Amino acid sequence: MTEAVSRPVSRPALPIEPGLLPWAAALAFMLVCLTLSYRMPWLVTYPANWTLPVASGINIVADWTVGLIQPLSRGLSAVLDGPMRLIQRALEWLPWPSVMLLVVAVAIRVDGLRLASFAFASLAYLLLTGYWPQSMNTLSLVLLAVPISVVIGFGLGTLGHGHPRLRGALQASLDLMQTVPAFAYLIPLLLLFGFGPVVGLIASALYAVPPMVRNTMLGLDLVPPNVREAGLMSGCTSRQQFWHVEVPTALPQLLVGLNQTTMAALSMVIVAAIIGGFQDIGWEVLSSMRKAEFGQSVLSGLVIALLAILIDRLTLGFARGRPGGATRAMEWMTARRLAWACLVALCLALLLRAWLPQSALAPSAPGWWQVSSVNQLLLSFVRDHAGIFSDIRNGALYVLILPLRIGISGAATEAIWGFDLPIAARVAYLLASLAAVLFVTSRVGWRPAVAFGVAASFLYFGFLNFPWPAFIVLVALLATQVAGWRLGAFAVAGLAFILVSGFWVPLMQSLYLCALAVMLCLLLGGALGIWAAHNDRVSGLLRPVNDALQTMPQFVFLIPALMLFKVGEFTALIAVMLYAIVPPIRYVEHGIRNVAPDVVEAVRQMGSTPSQLLWQVKLPLALPVVMLGLNQTIMAALSMLAIAAMVGTRDLGQQVYVALGKADAGMGLIAGLAIAFIAITSDRITQAWLSKQPGASTSTRH
Repeated sequence: MTEAVSRPVSRPALPIEPGLLPWAAALAFMLVCLTLSYRMPWLVTYPANWTLPVASGINIVADWTVGLIQPLSRGLSAVLDGPMRLIQRALEWLPWPSVMLLVVAVAIRVDGLRLASFAFASLAYLLLTGYWPQSMNTLSLVLLAVPISVVIGFGLGTLGHGHPRLRGALQASLDLMQTVPAFAYLIPLLLLFGFGPVVGLIASALYAVPPMVRNTMLGLDLVPPNVREAGLMSGCTSRQQFWHVEVPTALPQLLVGLNQTTMAALSMVIVAAIIGGFQDIGWEVLSSMRKAEFGQSVLSGLVIALLAILIDRLTLGFARGRPGGATRAMEWMTARRLAWACLVALCLALLLRAWLPQSALAPSAPGWWQVSSVNQLLLSFVRDHAGIFSDIRNGALYVLILPLRIGISGAATEAIWGFDLPIAARVAYLLASLAAVLFVTSRVGWRPAVAFGVAASFLYFGFLNFPWPAFIVLVALLATQVAGWRLGAFAVAGLAFILVSGFWVPLMQSLYLCALAVMLCLLLGGALGIWAAHNDRVSGLLRPVNDALQTMPQFVFLIPALMLFKVGEFTALIAVMLYAIVPPIRYVEHGIRNVAPDVVEAVRQMGSTPSQLLWQVKLPLALPVVMLGLNQTIMAALSMLAIAAMVGTRDLGQQVYVALGKADAGMGLIAGLAIAFIAITSDRITQAWLSKQPGASTSTRH
């Protein structure tokens, strides 16, 4: 009998996920950089003598290009000046009763008496506040900019649909146009076309092109194959197939593009007023803000908000068509009756002008009693509650803004917090962070634990004191693991370009402000979205508020923030939050409400409490939709940077605004491209993550 040889039993090695090792190496590199940054300051502050004269080189090329193209651009400006003045004079000639009759009739045709009542009230407000002439000037700009944008956008969209090879370059160009701040559009246009209303017209038209291009491509892509085959079987030529089959089928989506194009052009009216010198409503808002006349700024800002909401409802109503549940008023206002209403409005205009040829029929400016009473009311309110607003601003500044900007280690000083951070507190913060990382790892997973550890490092050291090599490595690794090596290479190239151009500090200023705004929007907007998802009354109350916030031009959000909190970073934060808070509310509510009812009922039958049902079932299942809302929140916050720069920031938006004042094309282009880089990178990362989620529907991935 042979004796058995005892051998040690080998235990299988613990499986290690491939993605964990790169993150472990990146975190180790981050710790090394943070440790060495005290002895090597260049790891935090990029040396000025290492920067490259990129802006100067761009200015040289821009000067040569402007000198070459300027004769053509000035000729185009002269060509567009005539139609713009013609439309302006036509709107000035139309008496306000005719305009009101026409708009109310169209509103009844589109959406019944409710929209007609809103249209009448909005136009009455324009009339009573004395902003009717300025509003007509604004409409003249929009009425000429929108057809230009629609024609260009339709042509480019058709080209992208018919030539797939050009589609990638076209999509990249559209992403760049939609993420570059609106101010950046004005710098090259100012150099090419000079100062005047036509510059604002061209800026509005260019800014409004991308929505039409995207909706044209989407509408033509969604034409059913059987419809195309039916057209071919009918003997249509290629031209007939396109104009008589494909375009009518894609018309609803094209009308949605018209709606978005119109809103984009209208949102540019205040920005265009900076270099337009046009006596429109945008100029009224801008001039009243510069003079700190809050009463007049509120009155004029409300005019833009009402115009935006009214135009949005009218164009969106045409895009949606007449639903099956049309009201009696909509059914009564047939196309023939609408034509008669237009004819009556024209005859009324002719009669009024024949009777009162020189009369404006409307006050040309708000009455002194209106401005003074509103000013007095607002100033008394701000004065009576100044202590409360000051406490809110100072609390947010010392508790949130400064720690994110310079870190807890920099904020905990005698000059800021009133005490220095002792060694024991620093060690306690480190141990608490490590304990939290281990806890998150055991309960959730290593990926949230890594995110928590990086966030704790940013909070302690601050965005401005975080080593740039570690930041580049972390962003590149995140982009690579989520979206592939191409986006990782793009992230490295973009960050390196910003670094060597000397814009790293403004980049960090922008990131911490946007990160704070997005975090607060997710917390507040997410809470409101959860509440609205479980309460129909709250949902009904929030819906018009969300609609108003989404249709208001960006400049309008500066008025209440500046009035209540004065100039400063907190004011900019409030303005950014007002503009970016709608996506979390809408998407969280939509995601929770669309969780499968059978899943909810099954969990309830298992004895789940309402809190368990929400946090362990509804929110996890709604996560793809919530992440899409996060994507939209980030994009909205970034788009407000240049606007918020007018009330006191030192970020990339401020660089764009300063470059506009100096007509510095190089500085403005680099700062605008830096903002576009952040937006495109964050968009690609979130979209790539969404595409990998099994619960993400096709609609949420676009």
